[in-house]
Amino acid sequence: MQRRKFLKAAGIGAAASVVAAPAIAQSMPEVKWRMTSSFPKSLDTLFGGAEVLSKRVAEATDNKFQIQVFAAGEIVPALQVLDAVQAGTVQAGHTASYYYIGKDAAFAFATALPFGPNTRQHNAWMYHGGGIGLMNEFYKDYNVIGLPAGNTGGQMGGWFRKEIKTLEDLKGLKYRIGGFAGQVVSKLGVVPQQIAGGEIYPALEKGTVDAAEWVGPYDDEKLGFNKIAKFYYYPGWWEGSAGLTAMFNLAEWQKLPKSYQAALEAACAESNMWMISKYDALNPAALRKLIAGGTQLRGFPREVMEACYDAAQQLYAETNAKNPKFKKIYDQWRDFRNSQLEWFRVTENSFDQYMMSKSREKKV
Repeated sequence: MQRRKFLKAAGIGAAASVVAAPAIAQSMPEVKWRMTSSFPKSLDTLFGGAEVLSKRVAEATDNKFQIQVFAAGEIVPALQVLDAVQAGTVQAGHTASYYYIGKDAAFAFATALPFGPNTRQHNAWMYHGGGIGLMNEFYKDYNVIGLPAGNTGGQMGGWFRKEIKTLEDLKGLKYRIGGFAGQVVSKLGVVPQQIAGGEIYPALEKGTVDAAEWVGPYDDEKLGFNKIAKFYYYPGWWEGSAGLTAMFNLAEWQKLPKSYQAALEAACAESNMWMISKYDALNPAALRKLIAGGTQLRGFPREVMEACYDAAQQLYAETNAKNPKFKKIYDQWRDFRNSQLEWFRVTENSFDQYMMSKSREKKV
C-alpha cells in the first residue's frame, strides 16, 4: 500500500516537472535583434566574434532571443556602428570603441591606448578593476551600454614599403593607423589615416597610404598586405591589447528580461575568450608563412620607440588638461596598469623571458 502511494506521488511529481518546463519556456518572450559589425565576413575571427555571441545567446534562450549579425557595409559603414546603435537603427553593434575618438578621446580606453596594458591586464581592468563600470558611465551619454566581446591580443606595427631606420624616415609618411596612436605619430611628422579594414588593401595598393597597420599575421596575410609592402614591423606599441566591444542601445537593453541580459553578458565573455585564443593559436603559423614568402620582419628602432613613448605622454597630459571625462578614466586606468606592471615583472615576465631564451637556444 505504501509502495503504491509512493509511486503515485512520484508519478505526479514527474508529470509536474514535464509540464513546468514548457511553461517556463513559454514565459520567455520572442526577441529579434540586429547587430551590425565593423568587420567584413572575410575576417573570420573579428567578424566571428559577433557570430559566436549570437549563437550562444540563441542556445541559452532556447532560440527565443535571436541576434542577426550583419557585416560592415550591409546596414551601415564599418565606422558608423556606434551611430547606428545610438540612434536605434539597430539594437546592437560589434566594434572597436576607439574608432569613435573623434567624438571623445575617452572611447579609446575600451580598446587600447599607446603603451597601455597587455591583454590579460586589460581584461583584469575591465572585469575586476572597474573598467566596465567606468566605460558604461561614459557610454550612457551616447545612449549605449557596452561589454567586452573580443580581443586581438598584442598587435604588429604594420607594413611599410621602406625601412624605418631613424625618426626622419617617419616624416611625411602617410600611415593607416587606428585610434589614439594617430595623434601620437602626428607629433613626429606622420600623416595618420583612419581607414576601415576592408579598405586598407586598395589604399596601400594605390599609394593613398605609404604604410598600414591592421592586427597581426593571421588577418594581415588574409588581407594580402605582404603583396604590396615587404617590411613588417613590431611591436604595435599602441595596441599591447586591443579589446572589442559589443554595444547595445540602452533603451533596448533595459527592455530585456534579466535572464536575457545575463545570457548576453555570458555570450560576450565567451566571445572575448574565443577571439584571443583563436588569434594566439593561428598567428604563429601565419607569421612563419609570411616570412617564408619573403616578408622582412623588423623591430622598430629604439629611437623611434622612445620618441613615440614621449609623444604619447605629452598627448595624455594635453588631453587630461582639456577633457575631464578622459582624465577621470585615465587616472584610474593608469594606476591599475602600473600595479599590473609591477606584478607581471615579478613572475610573468621573468618566466616568459627565461622560456624565450630557451627558444633562442633551440632547447625547447
